[in-house]
Amino acid sequence: MKVLVVLPRFPYPLEKGDKLRAYHQLRVLSRYHELYVVTLCEHWPSEESMAKIRPFCQELHVVKLTWASRLWHSVGALFKGLPFQCGYFYNRKAQRTVNELVTRVHPDRIFCQLIRVAEYVKSFDIRKIIDYQDVLSKGMQRRAQSAPSWKRWFFKAEYRRLCRYEAEVFSLFDEKVIITEVDRDLIPHEQSRQIHVVANGVDFDYYQHRDCEKNYDLIFAGNMSYAPNVEAANYLVHEVMPLLWQENPNLTVALCGASPAPAVRALQSRRVIVTGWVDSMADYYAQSRVFIAPMHLGTGLQNKLLEAMSMKLPCVTSTLAGKPLKGVENGKEILICNTTTGFADAVKALLENGEMYNTIAENGYQFVRSNYNWERVNEHLAQIIAR
Repeated sequence: MKVLVVLPRFPYPLEKGDKLRAYHQLRVLSRYHELYVVTLCEHWPSEESMAKIRPFCQELHVVKLTWASRLWHSVGALFKGLPFQCGYFYNRKAQRTVNELVTRVHPDRIFCQLIRVAEYVKSFDIRKIIDYQDVLSKGMQRRAQSAPSWKRWFFKAEYRRLCRYEAEVFSLFDEKVIITEVDRDLIPHEQSRQIHVVANGVDFDYYQHRDCEKNYDLIFAGNMSYAPNVEAANYLVHEVMPLLWQENPNLTVALCGASPAPAVRALQSRRVIVTGWVDSMADYYAQSRVFIAPMHLGTGLQNKLLEAMSMKLPCVTSTLAGKPLKGVENGKEILICNTTTGFADAVKALLENGEMYNTIAENGYQFVRSNYNWERVNEHLAQIIAR
């Protein structure tokens, strides 16, 4: 089938969760369908990045979002009652490109990643599939609850707009997919259980366990400009680590990921390493003893947990991040905590109890191998598109 794919971000390099998911979707779907891809970008991708994506596409069209376009359409979206981010990711040149492809190629299907790009295709009488990926409204509600008062009004307003739009999008698309059952049940629509769950996966060839020198006691990874990761990094360093440092002042923690926000860069110290972008996350996982993800904000499945577990790195996380891991058992494959002392005690137990450490690491690895495979989940997606 000919499939027109519309993406809000260029899917390489893989420093964000939505880009990682889009990359593996394109890679697997291209085996089953002809893909005509329109992707937006904030910064023009390098030739190396373009070369990673071209082999999956019959045609690849990249449109840069200018500052003027983002500002103009973001303001316009607010006046129309649309979510701010739908305006932010809208561009007239991209719309013309989509229209031209529909007219010239006559695609059999249209596939969109995230509701941010639904405006581009909602009027076409072609069978359409949308990947909600996460429940953006719920993530915005959580940010509103923790934001300073001067920002709270915006997040609350965006939460209400997203709720309305997520429900509207449901009826505009013929098939809907999402990463987890937890998020599926949070979509504000009475028929949300019709949404197909298509999980994320792990590149097991890349994220392989290996023995090497341990330079970091704890590691937390992710895009460090993403608000939920910024909050988690600050909570880890300011709340959890002081409890651990009381008994072992030499413990080190690595905050590993692209584009660290000023609040994350400010955490840098002798015992806290802020790496910024790294060429190989697998190298940093291999050099670390425990992975910790004390997430309090955000939605969806945390790819960082899957990657760490696939490298036999024992993981400590919150209920928010652990719950989407369907079938995971607290205390068997992972340690799930709800309090600051709980996080500290879990890390201490892993570092002091070798048998427990090895059991959690091995069980976590087996759990991910059995449940999160990019090939399998995206073959399912290919079947949904072909319906």
